[in-house]
Amino acid sequence: MVAQAEAATLVGIEAVPVMVEVDLRRGAPDFHLVGLPDKAVMECRERVRSAIQNSDLTFPNGKVVCNLAPGDVRKEGTSLDLPIALTILAVSGQVPASELAHTVILGELGLDGRVRPVNGCLNAAIAASQRGVRRLIVPKEDAPEAAVVPGLDVYGVDTLLAAVEILNGDLSHQPVDAALATAGEDTQWPVDFSDVKGQSHALRALEVAAAGNHNVLMTGPPGSGKTMLARRLPTILPPLVLEEAVEVTRVYSAAGERNGRNGLVWARPFRSPHHTTSYAALVGGGKTPKPGEVSLAHFGVLFLDEMPEFDRDVLEALRQPLEDGIVTVSRVSATQEFPARCLLVGAMNPCPCGFRGYPEAKCVGASACERYAGRLSGPLMDRIDLHITVPRLRPNELTDAPPGETSAVIRARVQSARARQTARLGPGGTNGHMSPRQVRETAELDETERAFMTKAASRLSLSGRGYDRILKVARTLADLADEDQIRVEHLAEAVQFRAPQE
Repeated sequence: MVAQAEAATLVGIEAVPVMVEVDLRRGAPDFHLVGLPDKAVMECRERVRSAIQNSDLTFPNGKVVCNLAPGDVRKEGTSLDLPIALTILAVSGQVPASELAHTVILGELGLDGRVRPVNGCLNAAIAASQRGVRRLIVPKEDAPEAAVVPGLDVYGVDTLLAAVEILNGDLSHQPVDAALATAGEDTQWPVDFSDVKGQSHALRALEVAAAGNHNVLMTGPPGSGKTMLARRLPTILPPLVLEEAVEVTRVYSAAGERNGRNGLVWARPFRSPHHTTSYAALVGGGKTPKPGEVSLAHFGVLFLDEMPEFDRDVLEALRQPLEDGIVTVSRVSATQEFPARCLLVGAMNPCPCGFRGYPEAKCVGASACERYAGRLSGPLMDRIDLHITVPRLRPNELTDAPPGETSAVIRARVQSARARQTARLGPGGTNGHMSPRQVRETAELDETERAFMTKAASRLSLSGRGYDRILKVARTLADLADEDQIRVEHLAEAVQFRAPQE
């Protein structure tokens, strides 16, 4: 007799369907597992046997053969424990085999029969919905994130016995309320832009960056406030909408970083990897490709402090995600794509010692400064729209400066500018990610503005990409001013944000 159940395994951030097939034969008691399982899956045999027996259920006395189809896809992780156990119980008549139809099951089992959370439940729920599946049985901790997918009855279980009761028709178990799972939440940030003293130029640049999703590079001596400014940038970004929260949660769920509230990641991500971070950790990769920091910052902020200290190869790998919003990881077996539409914020000292231009401290010298700045390549710098200097404040500026605007006030202006971009470019569209064609269509210049840009392009030796990026920033400045037409003053401000590094 053969029983079947549906499950899934993660490949990148995509959930690949897995059919669990169990055949029970007469013979000496044995348990075989086939279908290209990895070591973690192979070890499930002892977990499943102990979980069944410790749940006052009966492990069948015979030869058990479990196949995980398709056989050419490697099965990884521990999420197949629960479906394997339930299929064994079905083939031995302890649960109705018919109840396994049109049901996707995921979960890791403990030896005592408890069900532990696994990675990728939301990803599996999305894939199941696309295939027409109508019911999921998943770990209780993972149920809220899976319940956001419409049209699915998601049951959260904390023990193997609870899953058996559901399949046997026990009505005391009810699906998770999808309305609660999709309810947004107000993010309470522990920091605010009102904490910042002075630095009006940097504050203006970060407002522009948030409004148009423009990449920023801040240069300044140690202690000037670069990190403080960067950590407050997410507080002025618009809240995530449901579709964005689902996409961010897909990445976090696949990476094993769960949200402890209602299942979805509602806060804009802020990632700040150390400068010793490896290539694979930043952009994604590994033998089995996993999302990196740039993907974990999707729809949020990726902050690279001490940017020149990162390995050059690591920084150069950012070119594709900054341009296309995706990371492509190629392996012999497959090519994976991870979303990576983040806002890059870089910070660096003006020189290795950090005191260039400050007479109170001796700098290491011009040649060392040039080598330090040269660690950031021209093509990478060309992809950064806003280049700003963050000077060190004098003591009286720190003590006498009046309180600045709150993040809520700045965020209101940012949301207004984003609304104009949505009306012009469609949902999710921002000026920073406009295509060249969209730039031409939405950033038309009159004769005076064209003449200004011709002079600016000649004086700054702008590349084609640099020219377009100035137009994108100018378009954002016009949106912040609630104006439809780009004017010379918008272009002039956009140019001065770029001029120092050209």
